[in-house]
Amino acid sequence: MNSKTILIAGTALLACAAVTATDADAADAADGARPNIIFLLSDDQRFDTLGSMGNPIIQTPHLDQLAAEGVLFRNSFATTSICATSRASFLTGQYARRHGVHDFRTILSPDAFANTYPMLLRESGYRTAFIGKWGVGGKLPAENFDYWDGFAGQGRYFYPDDPVHITQKLEESAVKFLKTAKADEPFCMAMSFKAAHCQDGDPHPFQPDHRYDALYNDVTIPTVPKTETAVFENLPEWLQTSEGRVRWQIRFATPEMYQKSVKDYYRLITGLDRVVGTIVAQLREQNLLDNTVIIYTADHGFFLGEYGLAGKWLMYEESIRTPLLIYDPRLSQAARGKIYDEMVLNIDIAPTIVELAGAKRPETMQGASLVPLLNGESPEWREEWFYEHLFPHKRIPKSEGVRTARWKYIRYVESDPLREELYDLQADPQELDNLAGNAQHQSALTDMRQRWERLREDLR
Repeated sequence: MNSKTILIAGTALLACAAVTATDADAADAADGARPNIIFLLSDDQRFDTLGSMGNPIIQTPHLDQLAAEGVLFRNSFATTSICATSRASFLTGQYARRHGVHDFRTILSPDAFANTYPMLLRESGYRTAFIGKWGVGGKLPAENFDYWDGFAGQGRYFYPDDPVHITQKLEESAVKFLKTAKADEPFCMAMSFKAAHCQDGDPHPFQPDHRYDALYNDVTIPTVPKTETAVFENLPEWLQTSEGRVRWQIRFATPEMYQKSVKDYYRLITGLDRVVGTIVAQLREQNLLDNTVIIYTADHGFFLGEYGLAGKWLMYEESIRTPLLIYDPRLSQAARGKIYDEMVLNIDIAPTIVELAGAKRPETMQGASLVPLLNGESPEWREEWFYEHLFPHKRIPKSEGVRTARWKYIRYVESDPLREELYDLQADPQELDNLAGNAQHQSALTDMRQRWERLREDLR
């Protein structure tokens, strides 16, 4: 099966499960029950791995169709680029500074858990489901959901003596839950995939479903300037020996490894796209699509060899920037297909879901609801946001920073001497020219440093 064959098959399925709702359908749904909400969270999926985000190689027809019929956010970010912390932020709508989850073992407090979006929706009458990677420390909260098929840790793409890929298992579980849905009982289904996370400790780090083994064989993944040796050599020594470099050695160190790793990473994401098509088709079959909001995003981004690194953690765009699309069939035709450039964050998802459901928003949430943007309004929006990464690991440097539409300030909080980085994202979107030591940009550095100090205190 070659790339063209799979694309044709995907397009055929898309035609069968096309996400189209007329204005009349949207009006009928708006006049009816509260919307069903499906939240789909991929793992380690960087912002530029959708066709709708400009990637000319990757095949994501179902997600691209959702974006075309919904809303696409071009500047979506994780406030902390690591799995557990970001997932806690999705659940709570809070920065890590408030929810306190900086590692894989820390649990959410009982009060914090009670104010997560699934618990708030369940309390307000929603039937709740969780499928996939839970990702936050502590006992799995199976008893707190009406339908539970979650797992701890990372899981495995293939388990011994089991040829079924984990993405397919999650897909089957989602269909199983959706078949129990009723038109007069709103539901919220949260689905957290393992893909496209590496299988850590395995010599084959990215393991797609075998049905995609030949996909992308007829293309060559282009390299980018940020993968050149000179870019890596410009990093401080402690970044050159960091965990990101250790993992680069086993994923991207040779041209052959680079091609295989990136293609397998793309294959995993195309597998996620198939699940989206299946979910849409199932909703349509049950006459639920016209009143179901679908949100798709990732916990954070991922380096594909940029800076000579792998993994995430750092505040560069490839690590912190994510895809985000929202399909709401109740929107008017004029409100669909829009692309927004506002800076939106993972902490915005919980308040968005709560508002969509008509539930009460707790004061502890720090994010902003995206509903006004979805509705075509022009609310005042953030002009800056705070980044923090305090995961305790000797080879992952702790960092904080601030990003605006134009400037990015990065501060490695334990470096000695202090390491600061300043990038003009308008003039240098590739983040290759650190201006922190440039005399002509000391005013911008001072301004961004002051923003960092203020936000650091204000966001507790």
